[in-house]
Amino acid sequence: MNQKDNNKLAVMPIGRLLFQLSVPNITAQIINALYNMVDRIYIGRLPGGEGHIAIAGLGIAFPIIMIISAFAAMIGMGGGPRASIFMGKDDYDGAEKILGNAFSTLIAIAIPLTIFFYTTKETLLSMFGATDTILPYANDYLSIYLIGSVFVMISLGLNNFITCQGFARESMLTVLIGAVLNIILDPIFIFVFKMGVKGSALATIFSQGISALWVLSFLFGKKTQLKIKLRNLKPDFKVLLPILALGIAPFIMQSTESFVQITLNSGMKRYGGTNADNLVSITTIAISTMQFLSMPAMGLAQGAQPIISFNYGSRNMDRVRQTFRLLLTCTMIYTITIWLISMLIPQIYIYIFANASAAKELSNIGKPLLRIFMGGFFMIGAQYACQNTFMALGQAKISLIMALLRKIILLIPLAFILPIFWGTTGIFIAEPTADILACTITSLTFFITSKKLLK
Repeated sequence: MNQKDNNKLAVMPIGRLLFQLSVPNITAQIINALYNMVDRIYIGRLPGGEGHIAIAGLGIAFPIIMIISAFAAMIGMGGGPRASIFMGKDDYDGAEKILGNAFSTLIAIAIPLTIFFYTTKETLLSMFGATDTILPYANDYLSIYLIGSVFVMISLGLNNFITCQGFARESMLTVLIGAVLNIILDPIFIFVFKMGVKGSALATIFSQGISALWVLSFLFGKKTQLKIKLRNLKPDFKVLLPILALGIAPFIMQSTESFVQITLNSGMKRYGGTNADNLVSITTIAISTMQFLSMPAMGLAQGAQPIISFNYGSRNMDRVRQTFRLLLTCTMIYTITIWLISMLIPQIYIYIFANASAAKELSNIGKPLLRIFMGGFFMIGAQYACQNTFMALGQAKISLIMALLRKIILLIPLAFILPIFWGTTGIFIAEPTADILACTITSLTFFITSKKLLK
């Protein structure tokens, strides 16, 4: 039997395999989210009553951080599924060429991104909704974070090439190592050394640097099936263009998160009046909460990707169908459960990010707004299942359209239109409206096109 026949992606029972791949992946997603969550939780407890303003500062800076992560996702999530498909065809040389080109491209992108954002950061932060009160915190955090953006690109982008080989535990360790370090270093730099938001940024980039070293040591090591080799580092557009075509969808999904936060924050500044600072804080909490709670569904979907891609490459369509059905069931059960909790006790999210006195003040206006914001979460499971399956099947065009639909085509225009009628409440209404419409359209599109794709 050859390597393909022995591969567990082809022969292991799907339920056990999805569990084996998804649990470490979910853990990795949650831990990865903790980079930003932990920063905000600690910063929200800064002494002197400045915590909730500092959280707003991180919220203003976050769109730039998301854009950097989006470029890493474009290369990693575009290259990972393609490498899996090549492995399914027994073309390991082709898969290694994809890995090598991805590595060199990540480095090439990181340098100009860092220079551009560092030289324009204050202007951009003001455009993104920073008031005079919030701007110093956003600028302090971003000034240090940008220095380590190359570490972010390597650790996030190349970790997908560990996952696509089925090394879910090692992929989880990439994120776990950095997150644990971040959790340990954050309070030391913030409170012991009294560095405030600067200390939070320093802890983050140091932790990401260690994660990057871990990824590189694995992909240069003996255990990996795909190795980074010098001969594959030279850019080859025949290799790069399919990576970019498939990776443009996750790039849009992540970069549009930054545009969404820019739109919402600037809307709060425009319509919030004297309450703008508190509204930006609530918006940051709402977006952080949704991103964090989406991680398990996203982790399930990404855990299913290697199974679907490998068996699609092997033309084992029954196994592809079974994996998708199980994925859809699991993601829907999860998102419906979270939706129920959010409708019953939305204020719990505020108390996670703020100290007791600030949380009590923010809860008066934040509780109903958070309930509105999370109103469409029950359908997000279908979006992740269908969107990631399109990616796993190599359907770059459809995946791109579905990625554009939820944030660009629906949410951002709604966030401009609805406040005209309902003020800042209209900005929060835009999120569930876009979620429900996009999830419905994506699901219908998938069930119509999948019959032809999986013949």
